Amino acid sequence: MEIELKFLCAAPADIESWAHTDIEQAYLCDSPVIRVRRDGEEYFLTYKSSGLMAREEYNLPLDKASYDHLVKKADTEPLSKTRYKKTIRRTLNGVEKDLTIELDIFHGRLAPLIMAEVEFETEEDAKAYIPEAWFGREVTYEKAYHNSNLIKDGLPEDFVEQ
Repeated sequence: MEIELKFLCAAPADIESWAHTDIEQAYLCDSPVIRVRRDGEEYFLTYKSSGLMAREEYNLPLDKASYDHLVKKADTEPLSKTRYKKTIRRTLNGVEKDLTIELDIFHGRLAPLIMAEVEFETEEDAKAYIPEAWFGREVTYEKAYHNSNLIKDGLPEDFVEQ
């Protein structure tokens, strides 16, 4: 189960100190979401059920040849982004927990979109989370900000660079 909150944001000043990787992903189906992803030198086929904050997610490893074959079958062009990661420690429901912020800087026709995601173990933890001060508008419940919709439809009309 994937449980995450999503926020529009600007890149923080210390972004270059964060671990990062380049990602390319393409969508074979959008209901349910089936995608292929190249994350650095790793390759995956992913299934995601419907849902907004919480949904099932399964990642299956692929080799490069399988990825190269499947990406050509996608309904849209691949989406390209750089993902930065940083671990933070927060108290959620009275318990100290390590959380990871995944900050995606989109490239190509989705630039200048920057979106932060924070994943949680439980929905209760997600509901207890107080967003970072530098986060902008929460878009967790806006389907237009799902990657599968962004690559198909482009930036939403209400998008404002943070």
